[in-house]
Amino acid sequence: MWIVRLALRRPYTIAVLCSLIAIFGILSTTRMKTDILPAIDIPVVIVVWNYPGLAAEDMERRVVFISERAMSTTVSGIQRIDSQSMSGIGILKVWFEPGSDIGGAIAQIASVMLTASRIMPPGIAPPSIIRYNASNVPVAQLTIS
Repeated sequence: MWIVRLALRRPYTIAVLCSLIAIFGILSTTRMKTDILPAIDIPVVIVVWNYPGLAAEDMERRVVFISERAMSTTVSGIQRIDSQSMSGIGILKVWFEPGSDIGGAIAQIASVMLTASRIMPPGIAPPSIIRYNASNVPVAQLTIS
């Protein structure tokens, strides 16, 4: 209620304040840098293990857990590791500290995974190491049913 009373008692003050807000809004909009497709750098690397026929529990215990342990003790700059195990597939999302060298981190991960694959089930293929790119994620998804 006090804003209404102030506006009724001092209409010129409120008009000047509204004008200043509008002017500063226009100034900041014109000075703001804009881009249609801005570069978004998210420091995430995805490691995908594939071993057809291995149950999700075995994939977790024999592949994903070993990979997580090896990466967390060897690769530098890791913020957190998220993992998901399914039948025959193990996915690890490795989140790095902002400003980390992702190219160097991918090289470290490849080296560590090559070493760790020696103690994994025989016949397992080397993992796919994918650098996460924000431009590959859809902004909106439409489903028509």
